[in-house]
Amino acid sequence: MFYGRVKQQKMLSDFYHSANKMCALIYGRRRIGKTELVKQSLNNSGIPYIYYECKQTSEANNVQSLSQIVSETFNMPPLGFNNVEPLWEYLFEKAKSQPLVLVIDEYPYLRMVCTGLDSILQSLIDKYNGQSKLKIVLCGSFVEIMKSLIEKSNPLFGRVDLSIHLKAMDYLESSFFYNGFSDSDKVRLYSLLGGVPYYNKLVDPAKSVKHEISAYLRSEISKMTNANEEFEALAKGYGRYHDILSQSHVSSSPTLNDILEKLIKMEIVTKSSPINDENNRKKSWYYISDNLSLFYYRYIFRNQSRMAVMNEELFYNRFIDDDFEHYFLPMIFERVCTQYLIRCNQNGTLADDFEKIGKYYYDIPKEKTNGEFDIVTENQGEYIFYEVKFKNSPMTLTQIEQEIEQVRRSGMKCSKFGFFSKTGFEDDCQNCKEPLILYTLADLFK
Repeated sequence: MFYGRVKQQKMLSDFYHSANKMCALIYGRRRIGKTELVKQSLNNSGIPYIYYECKQTSEANNVQSLSQIVSETFNMPPLGFNNVEPLWEYLFEKAKSQPLVLVIDEYPYLRMVCTGLDSILQSLIDKYNGQSKLKIVLCGSFVEIMKSLIEKSNPLFGRVDLSIHLKAMDYLESSFFYNGFSDSDKVRLYSLLGGVPYYNKLVDPAKSVKHEISAYLRSEISKMTNANEEFEALAKGYGRYHDILSQSHVSSSPTLNDILEKLIKMEIVTKSSPINDENNRKKSWYYISDNLSLFYYRYIFRNQSRMAVMNEELFYNRFIDDDFEHYFLPMIFERVCTQYLIRCNQNGTLADDFEKIGKYYYDIPKEKTNGEFDIVTENQGEYIFYEVKFKNSPMTLTQIEQEIEQVRRSGMKCSKFGFFSKTGFEDDCQNCKEPLILYTLADLFK
């Protein structure tokens, strides 16, 4: 089964069936589902296609391999090409009479061994524009290289008709892989695996969530080799720059800057700022946005020697279970609720639309306290505060009023107050004097 990516499938379908579009880029981190998306969209298009995944070998070797696929596709004798340009020109010519899609996966590998490949493709696109029905789709996992193809300095600038930066699925698309699980267990699975289809497709509905997590301790999660102290500091909740610097024992600030920049480019770490003070660098923070990496560095990194000699379930019960339920899950549930609000806002189904969403920083000089509210939306200067609870008991009116009082003391003026509760709300919550927005867990999966 292929789940999600509805918007991207529509974009690719429009590209395949357009009369004047010739080149598309699809890029994103490894295992994010680029190849499956392309294959699914092509199978639905009804248009003949050639798919080739580039190898880390010579130009000649890649060309010979692609030539063989072309020969097999069209039931022809072996082709004698040794260079990219004449082979691609042959396909442009062949597609003058019939539509054809050429997918070059892991394009950066071929680009590394073929001098001037971007210029070659640009020249062919210009030459056959309006004459050939060939569509070229370039895919790649090296995000920075793929992004460079559409910069002004690149020969392909202005020739790329569609660019898709494929990112991790949100909680709702990921939940399609979790058929047979309860809504709360869907949140648990997403908190571990995040929105990476490669991992989510391996979930077995016949097993418990605890069994699934234990299985990953012995498989994919234990293969991660890029562990470092910066990751561990982030996983422990140290998000401010100076805290990461002190906790990770990095030799210098420039070194840490370089490490964080690389992690951000890998789309594993995200840098964020409060929505009411976006330009204040001192209030910015970093966090691990990839759930599986966060899980690994919080629970596994320092315990690998124990994990190697212990039963998986015993290891889980002793070193993961309690913290996972009382800290990790509530934290990821905040991300889930944020994604829900963004999804509804984009779909136009949210009654109180917004222009910004994120943390709100507050400072109370009289009390010598400061802090942050994790989910706040802003629309033309009006704020809505949201509190998130992933607990086994319904929220009460007293709890809601306490949260509202804390907001009032911070000085933030809210037009409404929103609450997400895993197990719903007590009936007395309807007696609150403030305007409320109440969401249950079931609302998030409708």
